[in-house]
Amino acid sequence: MRSFDDLVLSCAVTGAIHTPTMSPSLPITPEEIAEEAIAAADAGANVVHVHVRDPETGEPVNDFDLFDEVATRIRKESDAIVQPTTGGEPSSPPRERIGVVPRLAPEMASCNMGSINFGLYPLLERYDEFEHDWEEPYLEGTKDLIFRNTFGDLETILPVFDAHGTKPELECYDVGHLYNAKHLLDRGLLESPLHLQFVLGIHGGIGADAANLTHMHRVAEDLFGDQYSFSVIGAGRNEFPLGLQAISMGGHARVGLEDNLYLRKGELAESNADLVAKLVDLAAEQTGREPASPNQVREFLDLKGPDGTAF
Repeated sequence: MRSFDDLVLSCAVTGAIHTPTMSPSLPITPEEIAEEAIAAADAGANVVHVHVRDPETGEPVNDFDLFDEVATRIRKESDAIVQPTTGGEPSSPPRERIGVVPRLAPEMASCNMGSINFGLYPLLERYDEFEHDWEEPYLEGTKDLIFRNTFGDLETILPVFDAHGTKPELECYDVGHLYNAKHLLDRGLLESPLHLQFVLGIHGGIGADAANLTHMHRVAEDLFGDQYSFSVIGAGRNEFPLGLQAISMGGHARVGLEDNLYLRKGELAESNADLVAKLVDLAAEQTGREPASPNQVREFLDLKGPDGTAF
């Protein structure tokens, strides 16, 4: 694993998992998403991970005009690295989701390393009624949702990253996705050093517990040696325990309302910045590590810099 004393701290501000009924703090409009990203950066995040939603209903969408508006707003007020998703709305095909890369030419974007079942339907049990008509069928439909990212898809989309100088953050939802990344690296479709994101706790992927994080790290060590770095997402209540574990291992972490709505048990977070600030405090207290500046992260991850983007 590559060594970096400081912390790469990402914040995923809205995502495509939670629905408006679940939290009044979930940002919906481009203005809200950008404001949340800027505040998260002020609290210590050096990377802001961006999805967009229909401004009227809050439904996740792949609208590249909205991505452009959000990214432009963030850049005007913050030096944080703007990292759009290519996961987008998970039922959309990868060849549609990748369109954000040629539109924005971002420094970095997420890139999913394999297909999985992506079950959000257990969330239905927590709510008696929903604010919008789309929410219940959206969640119910994930019983049959395959989040598609085939080898053929990856052969198509990875050259798009390369053509626009955009570094892929490799989202690994299970151990097999690490082997997929190694296969693509061996074929020359990826270049080292890699930046991996271990995603633990999605219903259909690897479970969110300490032993699984240790296992993912061990496999990555065997496959990539000193040619990778890693960050961790712990879904739901595992956000802080697994984030802190990753930081103590020399890795990095992501927080945000995409992954977890609660600041502590029974207390909804009022903002993404609150989640960021909590992990910053925990990391400093427990490990002595603090967030790097965005420019330090750019140097560590060999990013092209904001002047190379299209926003």
